Formats: sequence, C-alpha cells, structure tokens
Amino acid sequence: MADWDLLQAELDEWLDAGKRATFWWRDDDLNEPTDAFMRLLQLRAALDIPLGLAVIPDRVDPHIADEADGCLFLQHGVLHQNFADTGQKKCEFPDTRPVDESLSDILSGKSRMEELFGDQFLPVFVPPWNRITSRLLGPLAEAGFVGLSRYKARENAVHSGGLVEINTHVDPIFWRGNRSALDEKEVLALVIRHLQARRSGGVDALEPTGLLTHHLVHDEAIWEITFKLLSFLNSHKAVRWMTFPGAMALVE
Repeated sequence: MADWDLLQAELDEWLDAGKRATFWWRDDDLNEPTDAFMRLLQLRAALDIPLGLAVIPDRVDPHIADEADGCLFLQHGVLHQNFADTGQKKCEFPDTRPVDESLSDILSGKSRMEELFGDQFLPVFVPPWNRITSRLLGPLAEAGFVGLSRYKARENAVHSGGLVEINTHVDPIFWRGNRSALDEKEVLALVIRHLQARRSGGVDALEPTGLLTHHLVHDEAIWEITFKLLSFLNSHKAVRWMTFPGAMALVE
C-alpha cells in the first residue's frame, strides 16, 4: 500500500469511529518580512488553515502583522541565543541559567510582543530548540503565559499554574542531514504514528497532531511536501484544523 494510502486509511479509521482527527500548524523563527514569509502566508490563505507564528521578540519588525490574517503570534524565546554549557544541546533557557535572569528576559520579550501585536499576540511560550528548564514553567504561568509549545507528544496537558501544553509532532526537515526535506515516507510516517498513538491511547488523544515548519530555511522540496501534506489533510472529512486556543479548550 502506498504511503498516502496508509494515511488515507488511518484517517478513514477516525471517520468510521465518528471522531475528528484534529491538527494544528506552527511556524518558527519569524522576525521580519521576507519573500519566504509572504509565500507562507499565501499558502495559509489558499488552504484557509489557521497558523500559529512563533516570533522572536528581539528586533522584530512590526510590519509582519500587516498581512497576517488568520494567524496568531506566539513568543519564540527572546533572542534565540544558546545559553547551554559546552557540549550540551542548544537551549536559550537551560537549567543552568538563573531563573530570575531567564524570566526577566522573557518578560521583556512578552512586553514587546504585547506592545506590537495587541490582540494578535497569544501569550504562549515556544522555547527555541523546543527546550526549556522545568523550573520556569510555574513562573511563566504566574507571569501571564497561558500556553507552552514544544516538540513531540506531551507528557502533561497542564503544568503548574495552569500552563497548557500543545506540542508539534511532524517536522518535514532533515535537520541532521542535508537540511532539505525528509523522505516523503518519513514525513507521512510521523503523521500516521502520532494519529495511531492517539487512537490507541499511547499518547494523549486530545492533543492535536501538530505540523512544525520553518519558512526561512525552506527549499523547494520542503515547500512541496508541506503543500502536499496540508492539501491532503484538508481534503479529508475526518480532519479538523484548530487554533491554539481551540486546542486548549479540549484540555479537560
């Protein structure tokens, strides 16, 4: 069976069971208007899919909001700078960094986002490289953040202070290789595995399957698989695209 047929069959399982296969879309590293950003917005508009834009607050250009209908802005770190010790995985807010220092930077970025984007800014924290010390989760909630978004199936839907986690699970980029698109079979396998795990109870069934893109580094192969996947999902009756607030509302 072809891989697209396997995805079709999985979605048919959801439909036959009377369930909705919920999805959401997050794009990272937005900072300024570029041709790639305009292409991203055109793709979103053509398919009419809600999009969460993870914005780096440092030196952000306010004009990114000019054409961003159907989008919500999320906070993507502050500087997108690595503070991890030598030899450790990259992280802007590692366990070794003082909490007070980290929180001060984060709140500075949050103020900037609120000032520039108003109601289009949703106080959701997207840590660069999808990593953040657990010591900051409670303080983030106390500081007014309502959500957290990382990568891979969440272990907890709600953290200290009521911080709701909605993650992404499908990244089409071969980061450890040529930084172009993963093989199409691998991308589809990521989607299918998460859907199957949700259906079987292996992961939280209420967490929408999240697509993660990075428009600034997309080559034609990445744009192509992103378009094909979004279009395919859009055509299936079982699929329902969600905003981040909509995904939060599913949390019991």
